[in-house]
Amino acid sequence: MIEWTADQVELRKGLARWSEALNVGHVDLDEEASFSWDKWKLVQQTGILGLPFDERWGGLGQDLITTMYVLEGLGESCRDGGLSFSVTTSMASTGVSLERFGSAELKDRYLPKVCSGDAIGAHAITESEGGSDALHMLTTAERDGDHWVLRGSKTFVSNGPIADLFVIYARTRPGRSPLGVTAFLVERDTPGLELGKPIKKMGLRTSPMCELFLDDCRVPASQVVGRVGGGFLVLDHVMKREILFSFIVNVGEMQHRVNRCVQYAKTRTQFGKPIGSYQAVANKIVDMKIQMETARKWLYDTGERLVRGQNVTTDMAIAKLVTSESNLASSLAALQIFGGNGYTAEYGLEKDVRNAAAGTIYSGTNEIQYNRIASMMGL
Repeated sequence: MIEWTADQVELRKGLARWSEALNVGHVDLDEEASFSWDKWKLVQQTGILGLPFDERWGGLGQDLITTMYVLEGLGESCRDGGLSFSVTTSMASTGVSLERFGSAELKDRYLPKVCSGDAIGAHAITESEGGSDALHMLTTAERDGDHWVLRGSKTFVSNGPIADLFVIYARTRPGRSPLGVTAFLVERDTPGLELGKPIKKMGLRTSPMCELFLDDCRVPASQVVGRVGGGFLVLDHVMKREILFSFIVNVGEMQHRVNRCVQYAKTRTQFGKPIGSYQAVANKIVDMKIQMETARKWLYDTGERLVRGQNVTTDMAIAKLVTSESNLASSLAALQIFGGNGYTAEYGLEKDVRNAAAGTIYSGTNEIQYNRIASMMGL
């Protein structure tokens, strides 16, 4: 178990005081599939967007584990799962890639805006034909003097409709080699970049998503993130943080759900007794607790191994699998414990189920994670 310092605890407690304002109208916003700019302004005031970034760019300079600890607090205190997802998407997709791989010019120009939240980030990876097979990428970038010309399309771009900055991955060399992909930082108003309408989806509705089209989109060569042909190095680095950031938020959500179910089981009576006194209900809550603690341990242990520079390919896949499947199981158990109330939109638990289902798909489907683990086992 990690022993948290007083400073870490205070940092997380400081976020909790914003929870009431962040939670206002979260059920209605989900029903409307509406991103709240007012809530984004509140997020900006918390400082959470700058957690892992150096102070020279306006960040808080926190290490990976502290960042995860505070993000877990976001999941516990914020009922707007889509908003939390937009937060971690912006941090990982754009902030992390820029700080690790961006040139000094790119960092100075863009990182202060990402840290403050004045610029929302997104990354464009997935294509309609390739899905999770990123090596099947058809979007191309061709050098033309001091620019690259991007052509193609992307889909399922989280934050797309609201993003100011996009890290777009395109093939700069023919074939399927991972060394043929390059990452580009592209501003929203760049000529040739067109955003499709928001895509309607099952869950995380307050975090908008869209397609992205590139029609001879000219991007200065200075906007390459990392080196030409090094896009998969950028992507690998970013995706590890994306998994740790977004799924530790899920752990916080599971913690809140457990607390809520315990309270409900103590106060809701059936046949003259609190429902928590029935083993069938108590066992469900115990399972929720075990699932949450297991997911938490896998994520923090993986984060610590990553910090030490160890190979976490298998650990990351297991952590993603365990957390996403535990979160979905936990949400279904909570709905069952609340019975008819849980099935109504008012209680927000059916929303949790829809949100949790997304975790088995984004950041690499769970089927991909199984394949990765099997491959690392020599199968």
